[in-house]
This record gives sequence, C-alpha cells and structure tokens, in this order.
Amino acid sequence: MTEQSAPTAQLEQTAEVAPARRSTVRWVLLAIGLVAAIALPWFVYPPVAMDIAAWALFAISVDLLLGYTGLLSFGHAAFWGSSAYVTGLIAIHVGVPFPVAILGGMLFAMLIAVPIGYLSVRRTGIYFAMVTLAFAQMIYFVANQWHSLTGGENGLQGIPRSFFGIEQVETDAFYFYYAAVGLILLGAWAAWRILHSPFGRVLVAIRDNPARARALGYDVERYKVVVFVLSAGLAGLAGGVFSISHGFASLQELAWTTSGKVVLMTVLGGIGTLWGGPVGAALVVLLEDKLATIGFDGIGIITGSIFIVIVLLFRRGLWGTARTVLQGLADRRHRAPRD
Repeated sequence: MTEQSAPTAQLEQTAEVAPARRSTVRWVLLAIGLVAAIALPWFVYPPVAMDIAAWALFAISVDLLLGYTGLLSFGHAAFWGSSAYVTGLIAIHVGVPFPVAILGGMLFAMLIAVPIGYLSVRRTGIYFAMVTLAFAQMIYFVANQWHSLTGGENGLQGIPRSFFGIEQVETDAFYFYYAAVGLILLGAWAAWRILHSPFGRVLVAIRDNPARARALGYDVERYKVVVFVLSAGLAGLAGGVFSISHGFASLQELAWTTSGKVVLMTVLGGIGTLWGGPVGAALVVLLEDKLATIGFDGIGIITGSIFIVIVLLFRRGLWGTARTVLQGLADRRHRAPRD
C-alpha cells in the first residue's frame, strides 16, 4: 500500500478544516453583529440607530426572498406599512405595552401575506414583482381612503411607547432603543435559523433550480408561500418597531418608494448574504441623515449615484464582495504548501 502524496494529504486536511473554520467564522460574525447592535446608540443618535436597526431587519426580510429564494418583491412595503398602522392602532386604542402591539402588527402582516403570497408565487421573475407591487398599491389606496381609521394623508399620529410603566423607556430614545432592539435581534436570529436549517437549504435549491427541486418531490409553490409569509412577518416586525419609534405611521410607509428603498439597501449590501441587508441599511440611513442635517435636498440623486457606482464596481454588493475576497485569501493561505 503506497503512502499518500503530500498534496493529496494537504487537500484532505483542508477539506476537514474548512467546515469547522466556516462554523467558527459564522459564530464570530454573530458575536460582532450583537456587539455592534448594543454599541450603536453610543456612536449614533439613538433615533437614527433605531432606524438603522428597523431598516436592517426589513432588508433581511427582503433578502430572505430575493437572495435565498430568487423572488424579487416590489410590494414589501405593504407588510412594513400595514404593520406600522396596526401596531399604532393597537397601542392607541388598547393601551398594551409596545412589544405586544408590535406582535399584533406582525401577525396582521403575516395574515395578509397568505393570500398575496398564494396568488403571487404562481408567477415568476418580473411578473411576480409586478403582482406584489399591485397588491401593495391596493393596500396603499385603502389606507389613503379610510380616513376615520388611518388618518388618511395626515397619517396615524400620537402612537404611545407604553412599556410596563417604565418612564425612561417611554420618554428617552436611548433607553427605548435597548427595549426595542431585542425584538429586532430576535427577528434577525429567526432569519438566521431559517436559512441554516433544512428548510433554508430547500429554498436555495428552489432558487438555483426549481424544476429539479420539484422533481425531487418538493412542493415548490408551498415553500414559496411559506417563506413569503415568514418574510412578511419579519418586515411587519420591523415596521411595527419603526412606527413606535417615530410615534406615527404615514402613507409613506406603504408607498412603492419604500419597497424600492429596501431593495436598494439589500442590493447595496449584497443579496444572498444575510449580513448585506444591515450593511446597506446602515449606509443609506446614515447618508440620508447626514444629507438632511446639512439641508441637502437632492438626497435621491446622491443615493442613486452611489447605488450605480456600487453595482458597477461591486457586483456582489459591499458585504458580498468583502466576503468573497476574504474567503479567497483564506482558501489561498490554507492551500499554500508548508514545509
């Protein structure tokens, strides 16, 4: 029996080490993300930090569809905005602590996502995007016309931050951030668990080759509906936190521009990366806040220009490109011959 050659033994050793290394990196990134979320209001104005967290989860919900299932939704503002309104209505008229109100808004978003998803997933590509956009515009129209409930163009104002009678959380944006960011982290953890489960692997298979997934016995349409509803729930959770943070819900939360904005964030960070959404959200929110602070009116021009540059130079997005480069360097280092 001949001994293995040095290159063959090295390749086998690398194959054994790679999964362990990926697992270690995964947990390190989770720890870094948790530390960043906790430290954020110390370096950024707390209301802006809360906006970053809410939009980050919203972008994650879109990436769950776009990056891992291959479904581009142009109507996700329907879930973000409808949850914002329902959360506000529950907080105003029922007077429960805001986490309960947000849970109610999230459940409502998931409820309306069932028929929308069932009808939308029967289409693919741009047709799926247009169907979701059409449903979102219908909800926008209902909210605009139902003045007695939603306030119409004036929006739903005076949403309270009731939190078990703790005055500091209810009145101070800094303490409110720490009371609310736990919900955001819980949503992000749920997305992470979904993607690193057998269900998540089926989603990737459907994205890559739906015909093959169907041939293997998976009910592709049912999986798409389920992930659509889960994505809507995460978007609803983010929208509820956003409305409580700002104390109002407006038609802007349901507008098609909001759907476009979150898709922009997802693409900027890198689709199919999970971490790309928060990176893109932080970039866009901080940029908009900075431009608004200096009184610049053409915010859309600047963000659009940055979007074009990043798409042209970093086709995988900021986080996606960085991850690819780092993985390449790590693989090259482990493949390098050793004495």
